[in-house]
Amino acid sequence: MSELDHILDFNRKFVDSGEYAQFFTNKFPERELAILSCMDARMVELLPRALGLKNGDAKLIKNAGALVTHPWGSVMRSLLVAVFELKVKEIMVIAHYDCGMRGLSPGTFLNHAHQNGIPDDRITTLRNAGIDLDGWLTGFDNVEESVRHTVGIIRRHPLMPDNVAVHGLVIHPTTGKLTVIVDGKAECPVAP
Repeated sequence: MSELDHILDFNRKFVDSGEYAQFFTNKFPERELAILSCMDARMVELLPRALGLKNGDAKLIKNAGALVTHPWGSVMRSLLVAVFELKVKEIMVIAHYDCGMRGLSPGTFLNHAHQNGIPDDRITTLRNAGIDLDGWLTGFDNVEESVRHTVGIIRRHPLMPDNVAVHGLVIHPTTGKLTVIVDGKAECPVAP
């Protein structure tokens, strides 16, 4: 039985039993909060529990490393939609220690791609098309600096309102202990 089959079987039971009722909420985050965090499997339950969040409290956006790598990419668009369409007033960038993006190198990544059947001509085509694969596939060396960098991209985005606080934190992947790297309230003008 595949994972899809397991999930669909569980889902049928979940829906038939009415278990979904405990999760009723609307599309607006109750705590007016959006969180950009890493996709790490250790964060699935730990992050919301460590922050005291329940269903409906916040918009959660996850990607590798909790990074905004491009100011016009889908992560930044999601944050702006959260602010302008879903009444978010605070954003938290929450990375974690022991992240798989720490030390990610394009050479190693592309070698893994090659080992998984991606032919060299595809890589060559991408490079010849002007895509900066090395930049796109480079991780970070220091998680705190990475958080500061991502907070800066969000904060300086020309469409991000000045009154939205953008915080930067790092969570311990075992204990859930949070370390504040950037206090967005200290750097954010007071809302009118």
